[in-house]
Amino acid sequence: MSPIAILSLITIYFGLLIFISRIVSRKSSDNDTFFKANKNSKWYLVAFGMIGTAISGITFISVPGEVGNPDLQFKYFQFVLGCAIGFIIVSKVLLPLYYRMNLTSIYGYIEQRLGIVSYKTAATIFLIGRTIGSAFRLYLVVFVLQKYVFDELNVPFAMTVMVSLGLIFAYTYRGGLKTIIITDTLQTFFLISSVFLTLYFICKSLNFDMLQAFEQVKNSNYSKVFFFEDYLKGTYFWKQILGGIFVTIATVGLDQDLMQKNLSCKNIGEAQKNMYTFTGIFILINIFFLSVGALLYIYAENNGIAIPQVNGVARTDLLFPEIAIHHLSIIPTIVFLLGLTAATFATTDSALTALTTSFCVDFLGMDKKQSADNIQQITDGKKLVRTRHFVHVGFSILMFLVIIVFNSINDDSVVKMVFKIATYTYGPLLGLFGFGLFMKSKTVHDKLVPIVCLVSPAICFLITQNSELLLGKYVIDNELIIVNGLITFLGLLLISKPATSETRF
Repeated sequence: MSPIAILSLITIYFGLLIFISRIVSRKSSDNDTFFKANKNSKWYLVAFGMIGTAISGITFISVPGEVGNPDLQFKYFQFVLGCAIGFIIVSKVLLPLYYRMNLTSIYGYIEQRLGIVSYKTAATIFLIGRTIGSAFRLYLVVFVLQKYVFDELNVPFAMTVMVSLGLIFAYTYRGGLKTIIITDTLQTFFLISSVFLTLYFICKSLNFDMLQAFEQVKNSNYSKVFFFEDYLKGTYFWKQILGGIFVTIATVGLDQDLMQKNLSCKNIGEAQKNMYTFTGIFILINIFFLSVGALLYIYAENNGIAIPQVNGVARTDLLFPEIAIHHLSIIPTIVFLLGLTAATFATTDSALTALTTSFCVDFLGMDKKQSADNIQQITDGKKLVRTRHFVHVGFSILMFLVIIVFNSINDDSVVKMVFKIATYTYGPLLGLFGFGLFMKSKTVHDKLVPIVCLVSPAICFLITQNSELLLGKYVIDNELIIVNGLITFLGLLLISKPATSETRF
């Protein structure tokens, strides 16, 4: 498939998203629509659309790519099982709290529980963590598009990034969350369809029926799921389970992005139905992603395809696009591109909306600015919408800069990098919310909280950098987020004081 044909396909795809955005936001594009979708979202649309947001291009490319590592294989599924437990905890513990307090930004809980400085600290942690994480996710798909499309058209990498973010801005800046609920449903449809169709086309190329494909994957050197042999390694079962639970609680339950969609449902019952449905689909779709990975390596072995290299380094996350674009027919190529585009941009559009919401609500106080005078309220509302547009542009530019910097220094697998960033940035959020929920009789000396939230990741960094000296052969993996949260929790205990009746929840 030629670069021009691929570019035409992507243009049509985004044209459809922009058209949907115009239809959805035609009647209303105010801040209530942007932040909360008027609290009228259908739970089943939210559940389905959240799949696209949670999976992203990293699962689509990097997870299948890592299956070929004999030390990893299907170990990611252990982490997925931990994630599923985490989703249930979020739906049972955190969602009822957020609905009871009628929050627009979930960090409003920290404001009422611990104080204004703690509140700003929590919101800042989210802004930093989500900006970096989402930029890395977008980087992966832009890198693929650059390598297989835009390099041949002599388009600079920076221009590819700028156009990608510009297109996302174009269909999100008016309707925000209300638009994303609809567009993410469409993008998730493309994502899930592409997974099943990719399986079909690879099986067809290998002359396997589905039963034969299952047997081939099961009997291959890529399908080991559970690792109980060595607790020192990062692949060890309980480390992956615990890591999955706490990474999910932190990056889903304490993250404005995914929680914003849940809070757009009519009531807590619908929000919980959404989470349960989402959890089941999430487990199933990851099984298929891992199976795609095993079949990709079987296909590569049978056809003498080497893992693509960048600057002399093998990049397993490029094996999927290499096979789909250069070794399969045009229909599988189209399916792959639609799935990759849907997975990545469903994540980025949601993140940009959540970042804008958090900054507008947590730092500009937009949901608190009400006027008794109707005419003045309309005037103020228009000003606030314009301000929101500027904030949206600002975060688009910030994400652009992060991607450019990351492209110049990246020397690690993107999937590893994203989870590494999450353990450092979201660990303090885990400690803050944990302290608020479990230490009912205590609050904190508010002004000291930022220091605790800076010291905790710094200690974790020192531990990982000197792990061989401190821990011997023990390898710290995703459970680092637990250590980070625990250090934050202990730090908050050190600066704690008795709570008043107003700060107990």
